[in-house]
Order: sequence, then structure tokens, then C-alpha cells
Amino acid sequence: MDACTVLLEPVKARPNLSLVPSPSALDDDSRDWLRGLRSEGLEREETVERLHLLLLRAARFEVARRRPTLPHLRGNELDDIAHEAAGDALMSVLVRLDDFRGESRFTTWVYKFALLEAAVKLRKRAWQGREVPLEPETWGLFESGGAGPAREAFQGELIDAVRDGIAQLTLHQRQVLVALALNGVPIDVLAERLESTRGALYKTLHDARRALRAYLASRGFEPEDWI
Repeated sequence: MDACTVLLEPVKARPNLSLVPSPSALDDDSRDWLRGLRSEGLEREETVERLHLLLLRAARFEVARRRPTLPHLRGNELDDIAHEAAGDALMSVLVRLDDFRGESRFTTWVYKFALLEAAVKLRKRAWQGREVPLEPETWGLFESGGAGPAREAFQGELIDAVRDGIAQLTLHQRQVLVALALNGVPIDVLAERLESTRGALYKTLHDARRALRAYLASRGFEPEDWI
């Protein structure tokens, strides 16, 4: 996939951890989890503690799986990340119990929260102290070798049009589009650096791509030209 395609492809919807409502009955284990978490007193405390341990195992699994990508981190730092991810996942689960509809086991559903939190925190840690590039590091990323003269000439026109189209965007749209689509900055990292949210950045990215595609269409380019 070349850089033009990456810049212009439709925004993929963010995975939703909520499940579609189903009339199917809950399995016994899931029903026990929900009853314990919705109870009061000692029963709830014990169930929450068991849930935290479950989430911690899931977070540690994800941290261990991604450990090769963060060789500079020590074991205690990775364990701290796992604990932090498990704690945040626990809070998310507790406020979203009503989202669980029983289309999987409760334990399978909550695992997703821990895996997501661990992945987000590891991505942020990987970018800690690094500059977030908000402008193209090189327009040579758009070039592809081996094309014939006619294709190279057309590609040159397309690249010029893409650059002109990006220049027409607002500064914020341009920064988000280039950082996420071209420079590969994780959206969680960019949201933190720009003091924004994932949802807001997805919306900005969608609007920027739509505006860029419209600009290219006004210059006579068709979708198949950049795919």
C-alpha cells in the first residue's frame, strides 16, 4: 500500500467492546460474575478482587507478548504497566456492566478491556520522549520505483495535487492526517500530545481525508488513480 492510498483510505471504525444485544440466556459462570459485581458488601469486594486478578493475568499476557518491541524496559517497569492496565480495565468493566449481553463468556468479554489497556499503555511508553512528527518527513515516501515514464509523470502530478490538497486543510487536520496516516504515530500517543481524545482525532482524520479526496476530484483525479 503506497502513501497516497494510506492518506486517502476511509477511516476504519474503532472496535467497539460493547456486544450486540442478544436474547440468549447467560451461562452460569457469567451470571455468577454479574451477580457478584452487582452485589454489596463482602461478596462484591471479593468478586472485584477476583476480577482484578483475572484482568492482571490478561494484561501481563499482552505485555509479555509485546515485550520484544520494548527491549529497553525492565521487568519491573513492564509489571507496573500491567498493573496499571489491569486497574484501568477494572474501572472500565465496572462502569460498563450493562453493555455485556452474553454473546460470549463474561471472562472473554472482560479480557478485551485488559488487552486494550495494556496495548495502549505500551504504545505510549514506546513513544515516551520521542518527538511526534506532524509534518511529512519526506515527500519521497510517495515515490515508487520501477514505473514507466508515463506512470511516473502521472504520479508526479498526483503527488503535487496531494501536497496542494493537504495545504488546503486546516492546520489541525493537516497535523492529524500526516501524523496518523503518513508518519505512523499511534492515535493514543497523538491524543495525549495534542490533549485530545481518540474519538475527536478519528473525526478529524475522517474530515481531512474527505476534504483531500474532494480536492483531488476537483483536480480531475478518480479514486482508482491513488489506489
